[in-house]
Amino acid sequence: MKKLELVFIPLPASSHLTATIHFAKHLLHQHENLSITVFVILPPPQTDLDPYTNSIVTNSSNVQVNFTIIPPSITNHFSQPSSFISLEMLANLVFESHKSQVEEAIIELVSNDSTQVVGFVLDMFSTCMIDVANKFKIPSYIFLPFNISFIGFLLHLPTRHNQVGVNFHPSDPDSVIPSYQHHVPVNVLPGAVFDQRGGGYESYLYHGTRFKECKGLIVNSFVELEPYAINSIATAPNVYPVGPLLDLKNHNDSTGSIEIRGWLDNQPPKSVLFLCFGTMGCFNKPQLEQIAIALETSGHRFLWSIRKPPPKDTYGATSDYTNMEEVLPDGFLKRVKKRGMVCGWAPQADVLAHGAVKGFVSHCGWNSILESLWFNVPIATWPLNAEQQLNAFLLVRELELAVELSLSYRSSGSELVMADQIERAIDSLMDNANPVKERVKDMSEKGRNAMIKGGSSFVTLEKLVQDMLQNIRD
Repeated sequence: MKKLELVFIPLPASSHLTATIHFAKHLLHQHENLSITVFVILPPPQTDLDPYTNSIVTNSSNVQVNFTIIPPSITNHFSQPSSFISLEMLANLVFESHKSQVEEAIIELVSNDSTQVVGFVLDMFSTCMIDVANKFKIPSYIFLPFNISFIGFLLHLPTRHNQVGVNFHPSDPDSVIPSYQHHVPVNVLPGAVFDQRGGGYESYLYHGTRFKECKGLIVNSFVELEPYAINSIATAPNVYPVGPLLDLKNHNDSTGSIEIRGWLDNQPPKSVLFLCFGTMGCFNKPQLEQIAIALETSGHRFLWSIRKPPPKDTYGATSDYTNMEEVLPDGFLKRVKKRGMVCGWAPQADVLAHGAVKGFVSHCGWNSILESLWFNVPIATWPLNAEQQLNAFLLVRELELAVELSLSYRSSGSELVMADQIERAIDSLMDNANPVKERVKDMSEKGRNAMIKGGSSFVTLEKLVQDMLQNIRD
C-alpha cells in the first residue's frame, strides 16, 4: 500500500510556519496513516534557515513530518525592485520565483513508487503553487491561520473589483461584505487594500481570486464562533473550520519566564491585567508614556510586555530593551513596583493560562485571540497592523466578545492614544459586571468542546481527510 503524502508550502515567516506545523501535527494525531512533507522556501539572498526558523523546524521534526528546504535557484534569480514594494507583493514574487524548484522537489518525491501525493496544503501567500499542483493533477487546499470572516472578505475582493475596478481609498464609505453582519468601516480594513503603488491590493486581489480554484479552505476557527460568516460563504470552495488550533505545550523555562511566573504566583486570583502585542508589536516612546500613565492612575495590577522597535525603515525583528527606564516616565517603575511588572518578551500562552490573569490588552492577532478565548481571558482591542483592525472589529462589533480600546489604530500612522482613553478601556475590561466576561466564558467552553471527539472541529477534520481521499478515487 502506498504512503499517502501531503505537501505543505507555508510562508517562511515564524507565525505562518508555526501555525502550519501545529496543524500538520494535529492532522497526524488523528490520522496516522498520512505523512507530511513541509517545503520551507528560502527567500533570496538567504541560503540557509535563520536561527529562529531553524529552531521551529528542529523542534517540530518527527517520523511523519519531514522538512525539505527549497533554496533559491541560481538560474531563477530574484532581486527586489529598487522602488517600494509591499511585503505582500514581495511574498508573491518569492513564491513565483521558486515554482521550478518546487516542481523538481515533487518529481523527486513521487519518484518513490511507495509514495502518493494526495494534496498540496498551501498558505495564503503561496497560492501560485496551485499551478504546480495542477501540473501534477494534485488537489490543492489552503490552510489559513485566520478567521472565517476575513477569508470571506478576501473571497469578496474579486467581486468588488469587477464592480469598481480600483483599490480601496480612506475616504470610501462603509463596505457591505457578505461575511460580516454589519457594514464594515473603511478604517478597519487591512492596510494592504489601500496600497496600489507597492502591490498590496494587487496581491490580496490575486489570492482572493485563486482561493476559488482550490478544493477547500482550512481555517483556524470553529463553527460556534462564526456561524454567520461560514453560512455566508457556502457557495465558495468547501470551508473546513478545524480550530482552535493552539500550541500550548511549549513551556518556556528561560530566566525571564521563570521570573514572570514567580511574580504571577504571588498575585491574587483574577487580579492582573496583561498587556502584550505580539512578536512584532511595539510603540514609540510617547505612546509608551501614555500607557504608563494609564496603568499608574488606574490602580490595577498589571504585567506589561514591552518590545523595542527594529531599526527604522527595516523589516527586522523587535528585541528587548536593555534599560526600560529610558522609554518610561521618570520614577514610574519605582512607583508601581508593588503592583506591576514590566518585562520584555513574555510567554503569552503561559501567562494567559495563569489563574492570576483577568484581562488582556492585545494587538488582536488571530492566534492571540484564540488563546484568550481558550483560557477565558477577555480582551481590550489595540490592533497594530495587517488584518488586526478587522479582527478587532469582528470581536467588538460582530461577536461582542471584547472591549473596545481602539479599532483603527495603525503602528505605521501618527495617532497617539491618550492615557484617559486607555484607562477607560482597561477599567471596563477589569469590571466584573461587564457582560463581555460571561460571553467569553461561554465561547471558551464552546471552543474547547469543538476540539474533542464528536465536536464540530473534530468532525470537520474527519470530513476533510475523507474528502481528500475521495479526490484520489475521483
